[in-house]
Amino acid sequence: MEKLNQTSPSWFILHGLSTVPHFQILCFLIFLVMYIITFSGNLLLIIVVRINQALHNPMYFFLCNLSFIDICFSSTIVPILLINTLSKDKSISLWGCAFQMFFSLVLGATECLILSVMAYDRFAAICRPLHYNVIMSKKVCVCLALASWSVAFINALIHVPLTFQLPFCRSHHVNHFFCEVPPFLRMSCKDPWLNELAMYIAAGIIALCAFFLTLVSYGHIIFTILKIRSSQGRQKAFSTCASHLTVVTLYYGTIMSMYLQPRSSYSPETDRTISVLYTVVTPMLNPIIYSIRNKDVKNSVIKDVKRITNLYKT
Repeated sequence: MEKLNQTSPSWFILHGLSTVPHFQILCFLIFLVMYIITFSGNLLLIIVVRINQALHNPMYFFLCNLSFIDICFSSTIVPILLINTLSKDKSISLWGCAFQMFFSLVLGATECLILSVMAYDRFAAICRPLHYNVIMSKKVCVCLALASWSVAFINALIHVPLTFQLPFCRSHHVNHFFCEVPPFLRMSCKDPWLNELAMYIAAGIIALCAFFLTLVSYGHIIFTILKIRSSQGRQKAFSTCASHLTVVTLYYGTIMSMYLQPRSSYSPETDRTISVLYTVVTPMLNPIIYSIRNKDVKNSVIKDVKRITNLYKT
């Protein structure tokens, strides 16, 4: 790598996903399609919930939060990735990199917490149905959402300044496809022990705790489902829980493996693959798993389509 005398470069070069021309074109097409699906799927859910009074309940309030996060999360990373994939100039300014890191940290941490809140909401609805309206009142829902966003903002406000106060005298080449904390710690010529300690603590508090609370909620849900007498009802409930847990485990697992891995196990190729899973794949899967498979959402979409069709006919 190119050695630099300066310790605070004003720009960085993102390596991207591949240097092979044909593979770059394939990557561009795949990620473009995934971004379109992510954007349109999540936007559709927000619109459907917004125009249907029947969906104005805690579950869909948090789903809309999740969809908004996924749109912003993908939009923070994928467009720049697409541009850099085909462009010869793969540079990004210091401030552009800092903003991308800040918003990706905010949105990633908020998604961790919102997924946990959504699991708790399903626990309250299934295991405490008589007290659900009290447990998940409008005020409680708003407070939980605000708390999730606030914790994520505070987390980002700590990590971004800590990261960019490091001296990057080794190189200004970032062996990654976007500005993320772990690759920058590897670039520093100063021992980033404080940064790593802060990263481990934050990942432990946010990701590990959120994942544990999610598993506990679904554990109670599954125990309640086992009491259902109807085998068809049990099968349907288990199918829904299994799909939710699959997406949740994929998201939390990849986040924790990225931010809790020891320095000795660092691998640029592995890190890029892991990052793709939680920044591109999971935001695309969320509206499919949580919404499109949901009967209420499908019925609302069908009604809206029929209503629009009838308006055009008249």
